[in-house]
Amino acid sequence: MKKTTLISSLMLAFTMLLTLNINAQDFPRMDKSPMDAAAFPTSYKESNKKIKIIYSRPQLNGRSLEKLAPEGEVWRTGANEAAEITLYEPMIVGKEARVEAGTYTFYLIPGKEEWTGIISSDLNVWGSYFYNKKNDIARFSIPATSDKDTLEAFSITFREAEEGATMHLGWGTVRLEIPFKSVPE
Repeated sequence: MKKTTLISSLMLAFTMLLTLNINAQDFPRMDKSPMDAAAFPTSYKESNKKIKIIYSRPQLNGRSLEKLAPEGEVWRTGANEAAEITLYEPMIVGKEARVEAGTYTFYLIPGKEEWTGIISSDLNVWGSYFYNKKNDIARFSIPATSDKDTLEAFSITFREAEEGATMHLGWGTVRLEIPFKSVPE
């Protein structure tokens, strides 16, 4: 009887050990460029959003912005996956680019005094390696300004503006502002 109880106890302990190992999860460490989102209206209590962008937030970490987002080259607007923007209603982006409601990839082409914004029909894109100009929905110019303060992490936020919102992008000392206006019905 003692032998049977001992064997049963050992089997139970062994089964529990296997079960603990099977259920244990190895979660990855925090990404060096964590994913973030910005939306308008910005209030978390407001569920009726007009715009939302999902992007990753690279850090300068002693590197130059020019090296991370080279002038004249299509940039994914952040790190890792290319930024995805969702418009929940038709909008005028920039000065005159009409974009229908939907989800798109948002690219940028850095420049000295002005950057180019690109809204593309591509989705689920990693980086900008597979960028295809044929899939552009809209292109628009964005004046680049400089700020005395440096932003270590690439950042996007929205602020209310007349007839819509302004998307503010900043990294290092570079600042960009993109107007989004609701299309009159």
